Amino acid sequence: MSATPVIAIFDVGKTNKKLFLFDENYRIVFEKSARFTETVDEDGFPCENIESLRLSVFDSLSEVFRMKQFLVKAVNFSAYGASLVNLDNNGNAVCPLYNYLKPYPEKLLDEFYLNYGGEENFSLATASPVLGSLNSGMQLYRLKKEKPEEFKRIKFALHLPQYMSFLLSGRHYSDLTSIGCHTGIWEFSGQRYHEWVHHEGISPKLAPIEPSHQPVASFFLGNNIKIGIGLHDSSAALVPYLFNFSEPFILISTGTWCITLNPFNRQILSSEQLKNDCLCYMQYEGKPVKASRLFSGFEHEQQVKRIATHFNTNIIKYKNVDFNPAIAESLKIRTMTHHVIVDSKESIFGSRNLADFKDDTEAYHQLIIDLVQLQVRSTRLVLDDKDVKRIFVDGGFSKNNVYMNLLALAFPGMEVFAASMAQASALGAAIILHRCWNSKPLPANLIELNYYGINSSILSK
Repeated sequence: MSATPVIAIFDVGKTNKKLFLFDENYRIVFEKSARFTETVDEDGFPCENIESLRLSVFDSLSEVFRMKQFLVKAVNFSAYGASLVNLDNNGNAVCPLYNYLKPYPEKLLDEFYLNYGGEENFSLATASPVLGSLNSGMQLYRLKKEKPEEFKRIKFALHLPQYMSFLLSGRHYSDLTSIGCHTGIWEFSGQRYHEWVHHEGISPKLAPIEPSHQPVASFFLGNNIKIGIGLHDSSAALVPYLFNFSEPFILISTGTWCITLNPFNRQILSSEQLKNDCLCYMQYEGKPVKASRLFSGFEHEQQVKRIATHFNTNIIKYKNVDFNPAIAESLKIRTMTHHVIVDSKESIFGSRNLADFKDDTEAYHQLIIDLVQLQVRSTRLVLDDKDVKRIFVDGGFSKNNVYMNLLALAFPGMEVFAASMAQASALGAAIILHRCWNSKPLPANLIELNYYGINSSILSK
């Protein structure tokens, strides 16, 4: 029996690290997960254990190559952003892989924005809200100011996906999907690095930019394989949709964060959008993707616990709640008369008295109504009504019947779909290299769609 040709994808999240093998029809034929105990940096702040991650790449891939039933033809990577591995001349890490949640010194922030045009102008130019360490360019700025000797030792600063690629290829590259993800280093209007990157001596430490869809040839355990340079995970998750749908759409990617991605909105990011947590991501082709963000998945988790405690129920119950139009209709007046803060980052449900609801099902419907109202405002910030007629929702809320029905009601002029696929970020990293390893045509059924279209006036005001 001949070996099955596959592409290996390392999909690295903050918590889970996974290795997938996709066959030529992009079905997952092998999967392995790992979790690493975090280490700490020199200040005692938790950070990624880069050595464990490095060893895991080699060990996992070696294991796969020993499996005679698979023929690995290519490898690629998808990983979380805002994380840099700073390498010296020998390819060793100069410092820890700093956590993007690490607090940033206010004095240093003030100094930076004073020197480079102020927060608003700078953020508009780089499509990067002021996020401290989440702006990965600011990590390099901090390193230069606080640890100049370590900064001098840096040969190349690689974003995490490109570091993982480097481990196998030995090549140093930068990638636009990582550079364009709220890093504060890319000037979107000029499609180049911002002036501060050159002025502060950062640019020599940034590796050459290479197209994400062009892998490099490499040898691993005597095998000639194609190595991709990696993708930022949010941009990777968008790839299957861009490959499958030519008509304009928006994607609401839901999880802990609910991120609305509009790759068809060509308008420049405005001050209002920036103040409302909008930013730009970057497609693998270098085109900007306007995005807005909410922390709704986290809020849903917390409020479900509150509901369960109040009504003495188990939180597992709320994983599968059927949509009840009558309950939603009865709650409409209460929703419309409650004061709504237009620019709020959280829904109004947290201020509601649970004793006002007759049961937990009614309270849960109200929670989702409030979250959807917040989502509608967030999505409309980046929605170009003239062009976009389809909304795709993937992730956790795509499986929530109440959420999906209410979202469809809130956008009566749009086609709203719950989209599901196996491991979107990993799949995107795989199909971007399709032409380099796969002789078959790209399957047309990569994304499973469930249409939600109900004619109703609920939430229309």
